[in-house]
Amino acid sequence: MFAHYERMPSRAMGRAVHLWRHGHGGRPILALPTAGGYAHEWQQHGAVEALGDVIGAGKLCIYQPETNVAEVWTHADAPLGHRMARHAAYEAFVVHELIPRIWRETGRDDLIVMGASVGAMYAVNLALKYPERVPRAVGFSGRYRARTFTDGATNDAVYYSDPSSYVWNLHGEPLTRIRQHTHITLVCGQGDFEQRCLAETRDLAAGLQHAGVPVWADIWGHDVAHEWRWWRRQIRYQVLHRLGRW
Repeated sequence: MFAHYERMPSRAMGRAVHLWRHGHGGRPILALPTAGGYAHEWQQHGAVEALGDVIGAGKLCIYQPETNVAEVWTHADAPLGHRMARHAAYEAFVVHELIPRIWRETGRDDLIVMGASVGAMYAVNLALKYPERVPRAVGFSGRYRARTFTDGATNDAVYYSDPSSYVWNLHGEPLTRIRQHTHITLVCGQGDFEQRCLAETRDLAAGLQHAGVPVWADIWGHDVAHEWRWWRRQIRYQVLHRLGRW
């Protein structure tokens, strides 16, 4: 299986960004990490290996950038304005630098963005804010209330990074664009350490349904916990059983 690692220069971030790519062709997936923010997280926890046959057959190409969670959502000592400015820089990197590169290298624009836990919040936000660039997003055991990470403090930047808040107020041309261009899947178990994620998943799904945004809530059983052994299975299920119909 083709694998490539590099530090991708980013003008938006003001530094190089750790990036892994697995695969030589096929539909592109942008795989975002959990709260650790590490670019190698998906392969470290076996999610890349779980898709090895699909990647090896040239049907899937996975891009795995690091995120700057520690600079933004878990950096409680920094001023809120600085934290959100760094979040805006990361979004600019993904939207204006990484996604165009993915289009060039794969020759495809039918990108799927996936993420678990905090990564799910990133994935859903990208789909809702940039629907023409992110036509599909899948969140696993998502944390969708950004204000949880700011101890309730908010400003416009926090609000527009908090899908559980702004989704209820979507209207007009932005909502029309979302309805026309993107689809969101929210996956969550009901087992250990999933209670908060389950509540946030159901709340976000209700908000999206209220707004008329295409969404599918895929709720797994009471044995399904907040951990990678389940996310691996859920990721493979989404790719094998849902990919062809997206």
